[in-house]
Amino acid sequence: MRSHIVSTLVVAGLVVGVPFAVEGCAKRAGTDGGPSRAPSTASTSKDAPAPEHAEGRDLFLRYCALCHAKDGTGYAADNAPSLVSRTFLESADDAFIASGIRLGRSRTAMGAYGKSRGGPLEERQIDAIVRFLRKQGTKARPLPGGPPTGDAERGKALFAASCAECHGSETERKTAINLFNPELLASASPAFLRYAIVHGRPPTPMPPFGEKLSTSEIEDLVAWLRSKAPAPSPVASAPPVKETEGPVVLNPKGGAPKFTLRDERYVPADQVKKALEERRRLVIVDARSPADWALERITGAISAPYYDEAALARIPNDGTWVVAYCACPHHASGEVVDKLRKRGFKRTAVLDEGILVWKQRGYPVTPPAQPPPKK
Repeated sequence: MRSHIVSTLVVAGLVVGVPFAVEGCAKRAGTDGGPSRAPSTASTSKDAPAPEHAEGRDLFLRYCALCHAKDGTGYAADNAPSLVSRTFLESADDAFIASGIRLGRSRTAMGAYGKSRGGPLEERQIDAIVRFLRKQGTKARPLPGGPPTGDAERGKALFAASCAECHGSETERKTAINLFNPELLASASPAFLRYAIVHGRPPTPMPPFGEKLSTSEIEDLVAWLRSKAPAPSPVASAPPVKETEGPVVLNPKGGAPKFTLRDERYVPADQVKKALEERRRLVIVDARSPADWALERITGAISAPYYDEAALARIPNDGTWVVAYCACPHHASGEVVDKLRKRGFKRTAVLDEGILVWKQRGYPVTPPAQPPPKK
């Protein structure tokens, strides 16, 4: 029982507002389906939004709805959680929501969308999205402050015994979100974490645990997680990473790869790796935010975000294989492939496992992957 309780609270409660980074076991959009959608708490009014919210709505639909659903209730792809559940909006102030949009959650499916990090959104646009989301529910409420009173070592043991089976560790990912993401821990206050655990996120899959876990257990878990928060850094104001793309077509004199697609759509990662090793002619497209492409990408990939159809114009429609990938692992890349097929491209595929599993297998990325720290 304890394992189920703690695992569930950590999966659904502590990362509300950011998509999960699920490796291997993520639902495959368009094939396996996704988790059951929770009832919407967003406004059901069919009236057009007020002018002060129209821009935020349009930006949300373009950049966020792909994973978080058009009404913000989440679970449209990769278990991206609700952004409009009452308890989330009660506990997340505007700065917390804006930070998640601006900085993303590095090396997860949630990219950085702020221009300060190389993404497409200016600060006023981020603020517009926050205002739109806030309009769907309630204002942030004052939360009891103060540091956690629990014991981090007890929290560590509780986490290892009850949560690590799904959530992995500081150096190892498993099927659920890794909770040691630096942007998440830097912005999630003890009060925010407590509120998520105690009140849950109804009507989403995250139930309240205020009467199921003791106060001391909650404090121990909060203490452990907060102990892993990174030291303050200038990351929020640092300039975006600047990288230069290589050629659109890799190995232009090479022969065509030999791909066997699943469901006429998905190409296995090992076949793409083999094609690169054999110097086959192909195009690899990173469908994520440019900030994620700059931070880390499959070697040789160009940046063509799912929301920027104009970026596809430079890809030649001459029979060259085009493989798109994302971290979802299929949703954003599937959008790119669908757009290419509508343009008449005959040889297109979605990288079946996405970049997170590509990395997990040790396949080539740029910049080169760093080994995990030694224990």
